[in-house]
Amino acid sequence: MLLDVCERSRVRKLNRLHSPKLKHVKLKHITIIADEPELTESLQADLHAEGYQVSVINDGLRGLLAAKRIATDLVVVGWTPPRLSGIEICRRLRTGQYQQPIILLTQVDSSAERIAGLQAGANDCLSRPFDPQEFVARITASLLNYSPQDRQPTILRCADIQLNRQTREVWRGERLVNLTAKEFDLLEYLMNHYFQVLTRAQILENVWGYEYAGSSNIIEVYIRYLRRKLEAQTDDVRVIHTVRSVGYIFREEG
Repeated sequence: MLLDVCERSRVRKLNRLHSPKLKHVKLKHITIIADEPELTESLQADLHAEGYQVSVINDGLRGLLAAKRIATDLVVVGWTPPRLSGIEICRRLRTGQYQQPIILLTQVDSSAERIAGLQAGANDCLSRPFDPQEFVARITASLLNYSPQDRQPTILRCADIQLNRQTREVWRGERLVNLTAKEFDLLEYLMNHYFQVLTRAQILENVWGYEYAGSSNIIEVYIRYLRRKLEAQTDDVRVIHTVRSVGYIFREEG
C-alpha cells in the first residue's frame, strides 16, 4: 500500500508540471473529514503531489467546526466519521451558508446514497472504491468551477477569539486585543489553518516571506508575544499550542 502511494505521488508530481488546469487554481487548501487512516493517507499523498495543502480531521464534529472557521477551498467528507455523519456535515455546512465545494465519499455504488448526498448539499458524490486519478480530477474540476467574488471570510472565529480582516481588530470575548501588524498576520495565519499542525518553515514562509533573513527564533518570539496578549486574563484558555520538534497548532482544547 505504501509503495503504491509513493509511486502515485511521484507520477503526480511529474504530471503536475504539465497540467495547464492547475495554473488557474489560486487557493488550494482542502480539508478531509474521515476516520479511515489508510484512505486518508492515500488521499493526502495524492493531493499533496498535485500541490494542494491538506488538513485531515478524523472526527465529524471537529471537522464541521474546522470547515466553518478556516478558509478551506474544498471539503472532502467521508460517509461515517465519528460523532457526525457525512450527510449531516453536508447539511449543517449548507445551513450555515458554507459556499465552497463539498465532495461526499459514499460507502457503496448506490444511487440512493448519491441522491441523499446531493440533497444534503454535496456538489459531487464519489462511490467507493474509486480510482485515485478520478478523485484528483473531480477535486480539480470542482475548484475550477467554483469562482466566488471573495473566498476569504471577513471574520474568523475560533474559540472565543474573533479576528476581523477588514478592520484588523481582534477580540477575545468582550476584550479588544491590541496587536502589532506582524502579530495580527501571524494570528490570522494560525486561525486560518485551525486544527492544522504548521511547521516553522511554513509559518516563516507565509508570514515573513522568503526574503526574511533576520533572527532564527523570530517565530518563537512572536508566539510568546501573542500568548501574552491572548492570555492576559487568568481564565483565558491557551489556543496556540506547541507541537514539539515540528511547529504550532491553533485549537481550542488544552
